[in-house]
Amino acid sequence: MKIAVISDIHENFHNLILALESISDHKADCILCLGDLINAGIAKVLSIQSIPVHMIWGNNDGEKVDIVNTAFKENSNLTVALNVYDFLDIDNRKIFITHYDDLSVPMAESENYDAVFYGHNHLSDIKKIGETLVVNPGELSAQKTGIASYALYDTTDNTVDIIELKGSISLKSDLVDKYLKKHKDDLGFRSEDSFNL
Repeated sequence: MKIAVISDIHENFHNLILALESISDHKADCILCLGDLINAGIAKVLSIQSIPVHMIWGNNDGEKVDIVNTAFKENSNLTVALNVYDFLDIDNRKIFITHYDDLSVPMAESENYDAVFYGHNHLSDIKKIGETLVVNPGELSAQKTGIASYALYDTTDNTVDIIELKGSISLKSDLVDKYLKKHKDDLGFRSEDSFNL
């Protein structure tokens, strides 16, 4: 079974559509969304997909009532978890998903999961802790790294690939980059890793 894992869309409809086209081309069976939609319209796009989409909350999801209402609409393929994390059993694989990077390592170290997926810091990464895959699919928004990406997880052999999207767009600019770096202490961002790019 192939599972697409997306995160940190930040209302970039263009890159989301590119990702959905790529996910379809790779014949994924479902999508896991790790939060940060910002715009409830993103949930509407996710809800009309032909494959199931399971979403957890991030720290920037916009109008949560609209997102939940979208998930409950007739014929919606979107389900929304109750929290910023979830425990899944898919195709005999135990999977932990979280928005936050700081939850990923302790959950992997528990040795209870085949794979742990996280987002939030926007930096794609694949590593193993013991026998557990620990993966950040990167950001669909391309606002911090300038690269839009998602992960494609194969439950059959417990492997993952990061797929970088061609033709993506970004709001990252020198002006934004300089401003955020200059004011990062005042802004109080939770994760500073992406500022080192």
